[in-house]
Amino acid sequence: MGASRQLLRSVIMGAQGSGMSTLALRIIKHFQLKKFSSGDVLQDNMLRDTEIGHLTQAEVLDRVYQVHLVMNLNVPFEVIRQRLTALWIHPASGRGYNLEFNPTKAVDVDDVTGEPLIQRVDDKPETLIKRMKVYEDQTKPVLEYYEKKVVLETFSGTETNQIWPCMHAFLQTKVPQRHQKTQLPHEEKSL
Repeated sequence: MGASRQLLRSVIMGAQGSGMSTLALRIIKHFQLKKFSSGDVLQDNMLRDTEIGHLTQAEVLDRVYQVHLVMNLNVPFEVIRQRLTALWIHPASGRGYNLEFNPTKAVDVDDVTGEPLIQRVDDKPETLIKRMKVYEDQTKPVLEYYEKKVVLETFSGTETNQIWPCMHAFLQTKVPQRHQKTQLPHEEKSL
């Protein structure tokens, strides 16, 4: 039999709009890993009013799953503000458009139905400033927790294509070669 497979339990942290989803998909694709949403598990436990649902997320996650690596996305607030305030959705279908990266064919209307688009309240500039402050306040102790455990790696940049090559190179040192696909990391479109 071959060598036993070791799990690499990692977490990607970053503010909404920092590129977490895009980077997670690239990691899955390039390293053939599975995605597990700790947020979904914690939310389920909160709804069921279990002990896990009442504790600090980082401590609970670490106790239940023992996190080996935390990848923190450090994207400037102004970049995130610009990305999120450019998001508009078609409320009936949930189709989303980004005025900078994925604009509609006609101004302010859905490409499929021609119906008006709306901006989510959470993506409006005045709400976004408050949300970012809350995120910062809640995340600081979590990052400190993982930094003390020596599992925190921070990746800084203003766009996903700038962060991805650094993250990809770093992960190549953590994930066994047999799990990687051979495609150049810069050959993709994103935010």
